[in-house]
This record gives sequence, structure tokens and C-alpha cells, in this order.
Amino acid sequence: MPEPTLETAVNAAIDAAIDTVAPTWPLDRMIAVNPYWGRIHQHFEEARQSLAHIAGSPLALAPAHYREAWERGDIAPADLERAAQELGFALSIRQLVAALQEDDCHLRPAPLLSDALDSQRDLQHEPAWCDTLTHQVAQFCGAYFDRDQADWQPTTAPGLYASWRSALTRDHSVALLMKAADIPARAADLAVEPERQIARALQQLAVPESDWNLYLQAVVMRLSGWAAWCAYLRWQARLADADDRTLVDLLAIRLSWECLLDDGRRSADSVWSRWQNNWQRHFQAAGDSAPAVQAVWQRAEEISYQNSLVGTLTTAPVSAGSATPEVQAAFCIDVRSEVFRRHLESQSQRIQTIGFAGFFGLPISYTPLGTTATRPQLPGLLAPAIAITDHAADEASGRQIAQRRDGRLRAALGWRNFQSLPLSAFTLVETMGLGYLAKLVKRTLPGIGDQRSDADRGLSASDRQELRPMLDEDSAGGAAAQAELAAQVLTGMGLGGSLARLVLLIGHGSQVRNNPHRAGLDCGACCGQTGEVNARALSAMLNDPAVREGVRERGIDIPADTLFVAGLHNTTTDEVQLLDLDTVPASHSQAIGQLTSELEAAGREARRERAPALGLSPLVDEPRALHRAMRQRANDWAQTRPEWGLANNAAFVVAPRSTTRGVDLQGRSFLHDYDYRRDPDGALLEQIMTAPMIVTHWINMQYLASSADNRRFGSGNKTLHNVVGGRLGVFEGNGGDLRIGLPLQSVHDGERWRHRPLRLSVVIRAPRESIEAVLAKHPTVRQLVENQWLYLLRWEGERIELYRAGHWQEWTNKSQQSSQPQGEVSHV
Repeated sequence: MPEPTLETAVNAAIDAAIDTVAPTWPLDRMIAVNPYWGRIHQHFEEARQSLAHIAGSPLALAPAHYREAWERGDIAPADLERAAQELGFALSIRQLVAALQEDDCHLRPAPLLSDALDSQRDLQHEPAWCDTLTHQVAQFCGAYFDRDQADWQPTTAPGLYASWRSALTRDHSVALLMKAADIPARAADLAVEPERQIARALQQLAVPESDWNLYLQAVVMRLSGWAAWCAYLRWQARLADADDRTLVDLLAIRLSWECLLDDGRRSADSVWSRWQNNWQRHFQAAGDSAPAVQAVWQRAEEISYQNSLVGTLTTAPVSAGSATPEVQAAFCIDVRSEVFRRHLESQSQRIQTIGFAGFFGLPISYTPLGTTATRPQLPGLLAPAIAITDHAADEASGRQIAQRRDGRLRAALGWRNFQSLPLSAFTLVETMGLGYLAKLVKRTLPGIGDQRSDADRGLSASDRQELRPMLDEDSAGGAAAQAELAAQVLTGMGLGGSLARLVLLIGHGSQVRNNPHRAGLDCGACCGQTGEVNARALSAMLNDPAVREGVRERGIDIPADTLFVAGLHNTTTDEVQLLDLDTVPASHSQAIGQLTSELEAAGREARRERAPALGLSPLVDEPRALHRAMRQRANDWAQTRPEWGLANNAAFVVAPRSTTRGVDLQGRSFLHDYDYRRDPDGALLEQIMTAPMIVTHWINMQYLASSADNRRFGSGNKTLHNVVGGRLGVFEGNGGDLRIGLPLQSVHDGERWRHRPLRLSVVIRAPRESIEAVLAKHPTVRQLVENQWLYLLRWEGERIELYRAGHWQEWTNKSQQSSQPQGEVSHV
């Protein structure tokens, strides 16, 4: 084979580097993402080492957390022994405990030439080059990508790199600040194409070809936030069977700065030589054991939780509830639903709850009537195939509502320029007089009002009452296609057999104010929106006589008296609102009334359970006061922790509800209903393991990363946030890199971590053969399991097995394990 050309080798290194960057979604569609997604081909421990050496990024908490857990007894000696054995660590328990007494290890990223330059500057009196470069590129990207907020945008050169290069030749701000007058002139000498400039930079800086991949990763990680945004553009392009190379542009920009700072000297005392020596020493010292010790403690904490989970599941009595339930309520698999479902079922044996992904299987996008603001309402892994918009009672009424809404929105957007500037609220007061000041003060006072959806903006109360989200007939394909979709959804929810008289479809959403990250508290399965649209659209479709007839032809009988009702679970206040009740027939009104009372009772108990975590323990026995306090938290503009969201998530249980009904899983487990006896070919299990399991893994990893490395994969202190581009993300303060992930307040209460960064434990009640068939068929799922990005456990009767190293091992609470050939059961 001919040797690869320089261009081919450089492009391969570029692709390898940018493939490690995971996407981040914009704020208005914020969903959880595994920020290490580009590394799942590596074993988790290998990725830990890579991130530590390349980016200085940890994958576990600081030693102080594990020291406190050990002292509290949350981690037992047997847990630590098992963890050390699994990871091949030879240290004794005494040595592992002693290692926690050392100062927290401070990981450093792989050094760049700009670091070497900063090391000879007086940083007490001079700005650092690294900080200046990050600020310059971040501010440029903020203006370049902004379509909603900025009053100025860069020239429309073809691409991010070309636009930046053109602007830098005329921009003297960095040159003046850093006293480097030759920067604009040198920028003009940069290559025109980003790939060519990257190749030129590697040659100019004499980076060995063997280090290209590492070096380019180190460079792109210096702008990990904006890199994640560019990766999102690439992700969206690929969903549309296209591609996007903006991430290459960003890499070229940051690498170009290394070239611009290179003075060309190559003597022993030059900046370049100092950087080369620092680079070599950094990777020679890569065997530092501090991250490895933390890995043992993290695994020990995971084992401690898994022991508790296994014990809870295997000792719980099977409770089937009523053989013929009168109410079936489908909730999202979200961990917050687990608490509410448990308390709802405790109201009556005749109530059966179901766990299913909160988009309810509808591959839809939604465009509110009278707007062009189309948004996806499905997991970020998928592309929408069906359009939904609002429909009124008749076409003429719909046109009138759309016209009224358009007028109201245009009037509101007339003040957009004021609201895009700093201190805009005070500017508005000066412009509009003290009358607006009164409204502003009123808005800042915590109230106890109901949740209002962003999708309702510009609508009057009567307009909202009249509109219904419905599938577009053209994209939905008529009654036959809708019947096929409905049959698939009912089968997926386990409702293909018998249906109750009332079937609830309960989406969920969070009620918060003044929170740029509020979409991250809504339904991740609905792309960071509430599940209201999906629940209402599906219930309307399933109540349609034509669709029901088509479903019946596909072998699923929907009884004539079965009524589907949509609802919305407010996860901040634990209230469930039933929707579109004006369409409920008189025959079901009494049942709805009784169910409403039971939902209210379940909400009271759920709030009582959640109160201590919110600092509301004194109100646990005062239900009205507690309800009021939670509503005030939801409406308080100053509240940085209105709810804990999915913090402390740790497990995903895929099993019939009868096996977990009444079991207190502490709001830490995602719950998906599944009965393998109704899935002879394993098709439903395949869907669960390739979609909901991936989504829950993403959520789990986002919370892990935002806790373990909030500086890089979290968004810092939310009280300092400034929104970038109207919706792209946030800066912490007025600059720096784009901040991605969760704010610190979402995982830490100011004194301790509210999220313990444990990898997800997936427990599936299904035959080995069915699970192994999915692993064999789907490389991504196999990588997640075999590389231990999550743990796969199989539940059968009173026994649970762990899939590890290609075979199943029976889980016990003993610390010893034996290695057996594949297919045999050993004890873990």
C-alpha cells in the first residue's frame, strides 16, 4: 500500500480529534448529553487517563468527598476491597484510606506554547495570553453564531475560520492589550483554508506526527464549550444526512493563535523549546496514581449503591395491583416520576402506573399556531418525521387566533432592542415611566401562580382553551398511518392487551423563573420541552374513532368506554394537571373527579417526601404551607435551586411494574415498563436498549461530568450567567469559554454535593439471550456496556447478574469473585 500523503495524515488527525467532542444543545432545547460521547470506544478507565493527561479533567470527585463518605459509613470495607480487585489495584484498605488524607490532586492540561509564554509573564500585573485568547475567540464566536441578540455581527465570510481571519487582520484590540503590534499583519499570512492552516501549524511548531492526535485534542479542549456548540451543528447536519465542518474551523482558529505567538526562535532558551520540554515531561509523568486512587473510591461508592439496589429489588414482594385496573397512568421514565407514581399507586389498588419515554413515541416537531418557531419534541438522538401545530374548532377561528397572536408578538418584540442590552429592565423603566416599574417589581416578587408554558405566549385565556395540538394530516399520512403509529405506541407501553376505562398520558415539565437552563429541567425525551404537546396530541389521536378502528384491525382492541386523557406533571410543585377536560363525556366525569382527588393526595405525599431536600423540613406536616412554599420557589426569580431535577440519578430499571410497585427507590431510578413474555422476538427490548437506555445514560453522564468537572463540563455559578446569542449558552461573567452542562447549583447545595457521580446501573428483567442479541447487533450499546460507561445487570426472580468481561456473574454482597468462562455464572 502506498504511504499516506501529508494531507491525508493531517485530515485523519483532525477527524480523530474532533470526533472526541460531544455536542451541546441550545438553551431553549437543552437536553442532557454525555460530554464524553466521542470517547465511548475507549474503556472508561482509559478515557479517565486520557482526559486527565490531555485536558486536566477528572472523572471523579475530589478525595474529600470519598473521605467523608468513608467516615459516614456509606462505603464499607468490602466495597473498597471489591473495587480495588476489579481495577487491579494492589493497595490495601489502609493505604487507600491514607491516600485520601493527601491534598486534592490538581490535574493540569497538556501544555501549549501559549502556556510557556505565560510562564515568563508577570501575571500579577499583565494579562495572561491563554485567558486573552479564550476571551477573544469566545467573543468572536458569540457574535458570529448569534441570530437573536447581538447588535453587531462579523462579516459574512464563508465559514467561521475565514470570517475570524478576515476580522483579525483589522482588529487591533488584542495587539494593543497584549502589546503585540504585529498580530494583524501576521494574521494576514495565515492560510486561507482551515485544514491547510492546521497542517501548516503542525509543521511550523514541529509537532511529531505521532503526537498529532493528542496535540489537536489538547488544542480543541481549550475551547471545549464552543467546540461542543460546533459539534451540535455537526450533529444536526448529520441527522439531515449532511455534514458541517465548523468544528474544524474552530480548531484552526485556536491553533492559529499558537502560531501567531511563536516568535520563530528555536534556541535552547526559547519559548518553543521550553514548551517542547514541558510537553514531554507532562506525558512522561502521566503515570501519576492520584486519579487511579480516586477511580477505586468512585467504584467503591458505585458498588455500595449497587448492593443497596440489588437488595431492595430482590427482597421486594411482587404486587400486581388490581387484575383489572380502572385507571392506567403512563408517566415519563424520569426519576422524578418514580416518587409521584409510588404515592399515586398507594391511593388505590385500582390505579396502575406505567413508565414510558415522555415523548410517548411520537416522532414530532411542533410549531405553535401563528408562529414560525418550530421545535423538536423528541429525543435528540432522532430526527422528527411528523409535524404538529395547533388547531381550533374551525378554520376561520384558527386564522383569527393566529392573526391576534401575531399582532401581540410583534408588539412585544418591538422592545427587543432594549431587552437585549445590559440592565435592560432599567432602560425600559426610564423609557416607559414609573408605570412599568410597578410591573417589574410585581414580576420579581415570588407568587403562587400556576405554571405558564412558553408555547402560550401571545394567546389569551380563551384562545388557549380553544386550541388543540394535532398532527398535520400530510406529514402524519392519514388515519391508516396514524393507526399504525398508535398501535406501536400502545404495544411499546405494554397496553396492547387490556385497557382500563381511564388511560392517562402524563407528560412533565418544570416551573421556574429567571433560569436560562430551565429546559434542562423539562423533559429530555421531548428535547428539553414539556411533554404537554405529545400527551395532548396522542390522547386526541387515540380517542379518534377512525384511528381506533385501524388499531383494532392491527390486533389491539380499544374498548368503546376507554377514554385517553392528557396531563402534565409539574415536577417543581408535584402537581398533575389534567388537560382538555372540556372534551370529557359525562359518562366519565365522576371517575375524573375521583381521580383528581387521588392525584392531589399523591402530590401532597410527594411534596412531603421531597421537602427535606429543599430545606423545607419544618413544613412536612403542614401540607398547605408546604404547597405554598413550593409554588413560591417555582415563581421566585432569585431562587437558584427551585428543584433538584434529576440529581442523584443512579439506576434504570426495565421490568414490569408489578416487580417494583410499592418499592421506595428514593427518586434515583428511571423506570421503564417491560414484560419479556409479551416480546417474544425481543423487538421492544431492542428499542429500549437503543433509545431510552441511551437517553438515561446521557443524563447520568451529564450529571457526573457537571459534578466531577464543573469548570469544563458544567456551567459554573448561575448567579454570574449572561446568556449568549439569546439562546446558545451562557458565559460566566462577561467572557471566557461558552459554559455548557449544569450550573453548580444544580448539583451542589453550597455545603455538599447533591449528586453523587455514579455510573448508571441498568437492571433488565429479561432472558440472557434477548439482552445478548441486542449487544451483538448494536456496536454503540456494546461499547457502553463492555467499556463500562454503564453497568448492565439482569434480574431473574430473586437473583441479579452483572454482565462483565463478556459473561454473566451472579451478584452477591461478598467481596470475592471468581473468573469463569463466558456463559457461566460466577459470584461478584
